[in-house]
Amino acid sequence: CKNNMVILTLSVLCSQGPWGRCMGSDCGPGGSQSRAVWCAHVDGWTTLHTNCDQSQRPSNQQNCFRVCDWHKDLYDWKLGAWNQCVSVSARTFGGVRPYLCNGGEEGIQTREVGCILKSDESPGDDNICEYFEPKPRLEQACLIPCPHDCVVSEFTPWTSCSKTCGTGLKNRVRSVLVPPLFGGSACPNLTEFQTCKPGPCKGPEGVYSLRVGPWMPCSLPISRPVRQAKRRKGKGEARERPEVKDPDTRELIQKKRTRNRLNRQESPFWDIQLGYQSRTVSCAHRNGSTVGLSRCLPRDLPLTVQSCILAKDCKLSEWADWGPCSKACLDPDPESPRGQRSRTRRVHQFSVGEGEDCPPLEETEPCDPQGDGVLPCATYTWRTTEWSNCRVDSLLSQQDRRRSNQTGLCGGGLQNREVYCVQANAELLTYLNNLKDKDASRPVDSKLCGGPIPNTSQLCHIPCPIECEVSPWGAWGPCTYENCDVQEGKKGFKLRKREISNEPTGGPGNCPHLVEAVPCDEPSCWAWRLVRLDECIPDGELPCGPGTQIPQVQCVNSTGDMVDKELCGGAPAPEPIACDVPCPKDCVLSDWTSWSSCSQTCSSKTIEGKQLRTRSVLAYNAGEGGGMCPNSSSLQEVRNCNEHACTVYHWQTGPWGPCTEDPSASALNTTTAAAGPNTNGQGPCSQGMQTRKVICVRVNVGQVPPKKCPESPRPGTVRPCRMPCKKDCIVTPFSDWSQSGNIQKKKQSRKRVILQLPANGGQDCPEVLEEEKDCEAPKVCPGYRWKSHKWRRCQLVPWYIREDSPGARETCGPGLQTRAVSCRQLDGVQADIGECLKFANTMPPITQRCQLPCQDDCQLTNWSKFSSCTADCVGVRTRKRLLVGRSKKKDKCKNTQMYPLSETQYCPCDKYNAQPLGNWSDCILAGGDRVESLPGTKVQGNIKECGQGYRYQAMVCYDQDSRLVETSRCNSHGYIEEACIIPCPSDCKLSEWSNWSRCSKSCGSGVKVRSKWLREKPYNGGRPCPKLDHINQVYEVVPCISDCSQYVWVAEPWSVWKVSNLDLKENCGEGVQTRKVRCMLNTIDGPSESVEDYLCDPEDMPLGTRGSRLPCPEDCVLSDWSSWNRCSLPCSYNNSRKRTAYAIRSPGAGRQCPDTTEKEPCSLNLNCFHYFYNITDWSTCQLSANAVCGNGIKTRMLDCVRSDSKSIDLKFCKELSLERKWQMNISCVVECPVNCQLSDWSAWSECSHTCGLDGRMWRSRVVVQGSQGDGRPCPSQLEQWKPCPVRPCYRWQYSPWSECRVEEVVCGAGLRYRNLSCVVSDGSREGEGSMVEEELCGGLEMAVNRDKLIILKETCVLPCPGECYLMEWSDWSPCLSVCAKGAGVDFGSVQVRSRAVVAQEPENVQLCPDQDWESRPCIDGECFEYKWMSSTWSGSSRVTWCQRSDGLNVTGGCPPINPPGDDNNSCDPPCQMPLSFCTEAGVCMCEEGYTEVMSSSGQLNHCTPIPILEIPTAGDKKTDVKTSRAINPTLPATIQPGRTGRTWYLQPFGPDGKLKMWVYGVAAGALVLLMFIVSMIYLACKKPKKPKRQRQMNNRLKPLTLAYDGDADM
Repeated sequence: CKNNMVILTLSVLCSQGPWGRCMGSDCGPGGSQSRAVWCAHVDGWTTLHTNCDQSQRPSNQQNCFRVCDWHKDLYDWKLGAWNQCVSVSARTFGGVRPYLCNGGEEGIQTREVGCILKSDESPGDDNICEYFEPKPRLEQACLIPCPHDCVVSEFTPWTSCSKTCGTGLKNRVRSVLVPPLFGGSACPNLTEFQTCKPGPCKGPEGVYSLRVGPWMPCSLPISRPVRQAKRRKGKGEARERPEVKDPDTRELIQKKRTRNRLNRQESPFWDIQLGYQSRTVSCAHRNGSTVGLSRCLPRDLPLTVQSCILAKDCKLSEWADWGPCSKACLDPDPESPRGQRSRTRRVHQFSVGEGEDCPPLEETEPCDPQGDGVLPCATYTWRTTEWSNCRVDSLLSQQDRRRSNQTGLCGGGLQNREVYCVQANAELLTYLNNLKDKDASRPVDSKLCGGPIPNTSQLCHIPCPIECEVSPWGAWGPCTYENCDVQEGKKGFKLRKREISNEPTGGPGNCPHLVEAVPCDEPSCWAWRLVRLDECIPDGELPCGPGTQIPQVQCVNSTGDMVDKELCGGAPAPEPIACDVPCPKDCVLSDWTSWSSCSQTCSSKTIEGKQLRTRSVLAYNAGEGGGMCPNSSSLQEVRNCNEHACTVYHWQTGPWGPCTEDPSASALNTTTAAAGPNTNGQGPCSQGMQTRKVICVRVNVGQVPPKKCPESPRPGTVRPCRMPCKKDCIVTPFSDWSQSGNIQKKKQSRKRVILQLPANGGQDCPEVLEEEKDCEAPKVCPGYRWKSHKWRRCQLVPWYIREDSPGARETCGPGLQTRAVSCRQLDGVQADIGECLKFANTMPPITQRCQLPCQDDCQLTNWSKFSSCTADCVGVRTRKRLLVGRSKKKDKCKNTQMYPLSETQYCPCDKYNAQPLGNWSDCILAGGDRVESLPGTKVQGNIKECGQGYRYQAMVCYDQDSRLVETSRCNSHGYIEEACIIPCPSDCKLSEWSNWSRCSKSCGSGVKVRSKWLREKPYNGGRPCPKLDHINQVYEVVPCISDCSQYVWVAEPWSVWKVSNLDLKENCGEGVQTRKVRCMLNTIDGPSESVEDYLCDPEDMPLGTRGSRLPCPEDCVLSDWSSWNRCSLPCSYNNSRKRTAYAIRSPGAGRQCPDTTEKEPCSLNLNCFHYFYNITDWSTCQLSANAVCGNGIKTRMLDCVRSDSKSIDLKFCKELSLERKWQMNISCVVECPVNCQLSDWSAWSECSHTCGLDGRMWRSRVVVQGSQGDGRPCPSQLEQWKPCPVRPCYRWQYSPWSECRVEEVVCGAGLRYRNLSCVVSDGSREGEGSMVEEELCGGLEMAVNRDKLIILKETCVLPCPGECYLMEWSDWSPCLSVCAKGAGVDFGSVQVRSRAVVAQEPENVQLCPDQDWESRPCIDGECFEYKWMSSTWSGSSRVTWCQRSDGLNVTGGCPPINPPGDDNNSCDPPCQMPLSFCTEAGVCMCEEGYTEVMSSSGQLNHCTPIPILEIPTAGDKKTDVKTSRAINPTLPATIQPGRTGRTWYLQPFGPDGKLKMWVYGVAAGALVLLMFIVSMIYLACKKPKKPKRQRQMNNRLKPLTLAYDGDADM
């Protein structure tokens, strides 16, 4: 198939897929690839192969090149060069289409790309290269620049007429601003001429003028060698005189010859040969032709021959060998700067005359040191001192007067260190140099260290000590021996103890005493403890009556632990206790209550501890035969308790002393623990011991003898310890002395840095860390100067050459003279001339023009020095000269105007005026200029940041001519200094903490709160306040627990029964018992004291009264009911709880005991409760006692809550083993208050301007550590400036060129001159300045605008009258970009200059030379746009011109399409659409037969044809084809054929001048339409009638009508 597709029939064609991958066993051309081929219908569906023509079936297999990976090294793409850029329009349409070029035309350029075999560049299959890399693009877009026409400036004003009479010319010229580029139109004429006739000439016009030609090159006289040989021969013969024999005379003659030889130019560096040069003088006609010289005579002819110096180029020696490389070491950093080496050459001969100057005598090149023994370069790195101690600042919320001592603060803080620069590989270099130098870490200048400076501050953490917490005191134990193994004496102790409830820092040694003792009598180590009493068994096996109870006991030691019963053998065991089982008629008593808590903790003579227990009557006796009830006193028992005296003793310990060396420790231990290098001096170095004082203390009394305290709990007084190693102070060696030093103080300093502070008795640091000394006197560099010798005599051109010149004289006239120049040191010693070339100023000239006066010339002496001034500013000074010889008698020499003999000038004025300049500087603290000179970079710690400082304002000094001078002339050091204040920052101030509030809950967990309030807000950058609430308070909330059993109800025993229906015989029946109930404080020893009842839970208050039935005789008597057992959970009415009692007295005959068990159903929130945990909110972050910030914990607590929402003791929830899934503590962080840490101020920078009024110096500092938390924030001012002293700006500047000077003639070749002056300015505006003495520029390089080639004269041509000539070159135009601003296209930058033609005679205009221009590339040109401008209409015309976007009026550059012309058509933007034109009104319209389609912005988009309208006429049966649009029907017919008028296509008048029929039809239709519109308006405005039935509806609609306000939404 062709193109992958062959049509076989009208409806069926063959299709094939892409070729598959090349397959084969070998790499190379032996592979094969296949593809799928099928038969398809034209609609795309596949059909049978038989439906396609089999003869046209494409192949499904072909040979191919199998590519392997190693082919990548053999084949590659070959890229051809890009062809010429072809316009897209030309390529698409086959020719150049007219278009409006905007910046550039889009184009396409192509190139050839093919796959080649690298070895011989033979072509290969593209598939091979495409296997490894996609085929490079064959086309790319390009841009064809638009043609840029030449752009010229406006004309200058007309010059004056070239003649004062007769017919002359006026000229005006313009210059080229932009040259023609890319095929743009050429530049127009740069000159315009205009004839002028000032008036008729009274005499004959000047027709002829003398014209001199240029000087010919300097040459030697032809016969000079012969003449000099003869002269020398004659001199030699003349010198053959007898030799002077007198030695003194000979010595004088020799000295004179030596002095003359020094003054003669016999230096080997100059070979000066005097020659001559000539020029022609001709006579020129005013039409430009040359005529005979006789036409210009008689006139004084100018000089035609003059002396000159033969030009000789500078000659130099060959280059010397390269010097050593300035870098004598190998630098491991490849990006480090390389060294430099130089070589020189010497001057053999200086240039003379117009010869070529000497090129540089020295050249340098980068180099690296060579050789095997080259040492590595010194590298530098930052080193740091050890970190300082961690400093903790208190939080604002923790600033409290009661905590003014901040020594115990802990938590997060800040520590600092010093950074300094050292030589990193000093140890290696020292080793290589075989020097045993330990000063490897000597600090060096910080500028030598690159890279980031290590941190000089960091956050740190002081671990907070954990205070010892102890439990409450336990109960007093029994009286026991101090040592049960040695039971001596009858004295013992009762002990009570408490325990440590946490792990305190430093171990238990810092805890308070844990044991207290009181002495007692009759101690015992073991005792019997009653466990329980068995049931009372009546004697004689009777059912009731007296009996015994057997006690069940245990043997326990003094701590309550059960021990072997044998240990208690020394003490009698408890005997059986008598008891009574009541008989039916006996009195029944209750069991004894438990003993109450002891009323006193100790006993004295006046105070005794008592315990009480009671019992009550449950049933009275039955008269005869029954046991009687005891009296009331027998119902109560009292016993003594805590009978020990109120003298409590305990051991008190002092703090542990320092760790000292243990003399008993072995020598081995003291030497084995030398601190290793990584211990930082903190590791243990030897075994030591610590001691403390232990004394026996009586509570509330003080120290007592040790025997008063029991020995067993006595704490130890000695413990072993590890002694920390001694740390000696480590300092760096002194740095090298600073180079520059303080210029004002003329001091230089050096310093050293403390690396490690001493500790543990180590060696102290030296007191002197910084040294200062006076700077050494600077070495004076040897200065060099040029010494010029006397001028030699003036030499004329040989007479035989100039004897034919008119007016020449043999012995007088203009000539040349030379002198010798030598190089001297400042002390006068002769030096090599190369030194002066390097270090001295410009070499003085060695030749000058001179004049040998003729007899007729006036001869004068040199000017004398100016006389001294008598007064400044108002006085004058003079200088004089005199006529010499015959000149005194010549009249022409006495003309003082031609030859003035005296000069007078005003005396210099030394009046100066000082003025302040510019703004005040920043306020700079006094002493704030301190800068860490060399090695160390410190962090600003307590550097003064506020207080009194000074600010500066520059002073400027002017002389009487308002020229800038040095400020020292005004007796000023350059500044006005004024005191200023930098306000100190004031931190936020808070009050002290209030007292803690009560716990928010009386039972369970709650919170307590304390607060601070704001006393003073921060200002001037002080530490900010913490987050305050709306009443400016800050709170601290901590959890608290109220013990639910802290306050308990205590009930006294029930009173005696009061029987209401008293049976006097039996004393039984219904009765009432009462008791007192009190709220008491619960302690570990039991309820101790009564408190207010509101502190106890009123719901738990026991009953104070109970009513019941008092059993009668022979009734069954039950004990008190036990407590109700607990309902099983969950609570339900199906469950019940019960309580029990037991029979104390059996009933009589015929009587029974009541039920001993009571039940009641379990009712939720009445007698059955559900229990659950309640979690509190998180507390605030709690830190250790003295911690101010850092890591803390937030806590929350669990409450056990009943289902009736009452908080109860946690034991109820614990007993139920409820799930506790909450995390009770989480870590938290209180952000540490880190004040902003700043570096020191840097050194003041160099002045931003070397001279002038705007110079400033800056210094800066950086934030080393930003503020955190409520630390003091960083100040905003990180940069300060102050003015530089004002210095005048001196520079060399040319004066304007003088007019072209041609001596004694009218025209021809001449010279023009300019001066080099020293100019002073204030540096504010370039180019402006005032001329001052040249000495003030003496220290500057002799250069103008960086151009060292000083040119003070150049040849010029003064045109002769009537001659047409080219003007001098204009100045180079400003650099401008060749661009299209709207299109964003830039083709580089260019600047141009031009020469215009000037003519003086009308008849010579045709002989003028061509104007000329030249361009050169430049950089950073400005891009301009060009736009047509026009004036307002003046009648029927206006002026149009082209203007550049910078406001300059130009010719050329504006778009050529539809320029505004004299036909008053001016459209903006121009009409560029096809079939459009510009109207008088400046609007783009379409041509005849087309209508406008406008854009959304109101501009013409394009023109479209008007639809054709056929209207038949009455006079002609044919139809006229007319358009229905008219443009301007009011214009007269005379201008219709032009573009300013339009014709009507629908003409209302026929050829006969009458109206056409269709006009009447249109008029009738318009009338009917008008009547229809009027009638509709009448019907719409007619007032409708109001039907009665519609009144209600209208009333409803009326408000809507009235309410309508024109809102479209309604």
